[in-house]
Amino acid sequence: MPTKIAYFINQYPKVSHSFIRREIAAVEEQGFAVQRIALRGWDAEIVDDDDRADRERTQYVLRRGMAGLLAPLARQLLARPGRFFAALALACRMAARGERPLPYHLVYLAEAAQVVEWTAAFGAHHIHAHFGTNSTEIVMLAQALGGPSYSFTVHGPEEFDKPHALGLDEKIRRSAFTVAITSFCQSQLYRWVEQDAWSKIEIVHCGLDRGFYADAPAQASIAPRLVCVGRLCEQKGQLLLVEAAAQLHRKGIAFELVLAGDGEMRAQIEERIRRHGLQDRIRITGWISGKQVRDELLAARALVLPSFAEGLPVVIMEAMALRRPVLTTYVAGIPELVLQGENGWLFPAGDLERLTASMEECLAASPEQLERMGAAAQARAVERHSIGTEAAKLARLFTLHAAPQAQRAHAPQPEGAQ
Repeated sequence: MPTKIAYFINQYPKVSHSFIRREIAAVEEQGFAVQRIALRGWDAEIVDDDDRADRERTQYVLRRGMAGLLAPLARQLLARPGRFFAALALACRMAARGERPLPYHLVYLAEAAQVVEWTAAFGAHHIHAHFGTNSTEIVMLAQALGGPSYSFTVHGPEEFDKPHALGLDEKIRRSAFTVAITSFCQSQLYRWVEQDAWSKIEIVHCGLDRGFYADAPAQASIAPRLVCVGRLCEQKGQLLLVEAAAQLHRKGIAFELVLAGDGEMRAQIEERIRRHGLQDRIRITGWISGKQVRDELLAARALVLPSFAEGLPVVIMEAMALRRPVLTTYVAGIPELVLQGENGWLFPAGDLERLTASMEECLAASPEQLERMGAAAQARAVERHSIGTEAAKLARLFTLHAAPQAQRAHAPQPEGAQ
């Protein structure tokens, strides 16, 4: 009988969270039965068929609104009052140090009560959450209520910006284990928790499915096209990218720039494009599916991502796996994957002149140079981010922590035990 675990995500499926779907599928291939739980996402716009299929398999905590959480909360109070008040005290402590006031944390407690009931009905003996924000607080409170052990994956940059407000130290201490996606991420977690807890922190990279890159053409794209994939937001640096494009335009350099994505800064970016007269050089796609992202990467000679803050963007490893060099910044875990002059170009975040120079060098590169860099990019991405290898690491951790709980749950109880 397979060991049963649950995955918990704030919003799922989501166009930028395809790596979570791949991870869940790979964990299932390792022999685990996986329950999918999310707070929201049942009514979100979905453009990917695989995401639509996974949405049908997901249970949504907030689907019936807050009123639907009152009954699970009351049942937890009546069934295990001691644990309930311990969890309530924990929620109050998290509120005292957090940015959000106490009512939010009481809502997290109610959401945790629903998670406890659903995981018990499924028979899950462990919960894994993605992102060290409210999703991890909810599974931590679920454990305090008497639910299964938990673990969580930290990505950044949000967790790096406000570790104390998020209570990362408390979440790590109470976890069975904590996953960092890069060595940089692991080092940041070391900063915020005592050394005795460092052994809980494991590195597991985000994984790539071989089907995504297996048929990637060996030849480089010679079109003078660069693509930037990501949410149109302040941390991704698209406004700086438009300024670099304007500099290239003034120099008379031929190029096309595709901004693949959408987001809160779209109007501001479009205004800047119009100001520089770049409407015929820069195209914004809006939200597109994973297949369309792949097509955009293959049609470009390189990915450009001038991020100001990151963890390690999945699209960088995807582009590299498709034999596309990457132009990006010396931020967080990025230099662990992208090597200057070998498989891409690295420049300081916020440095307009270095960004422009890197774009100019890439656009001037010969097909032979691009193919050589592309081959090196794919080799490094596959070596470090194979989904089978990374899922096996998670499987080992799940087996270590979830299987013993399953065995205890199924063991005969002594006479009179409750």
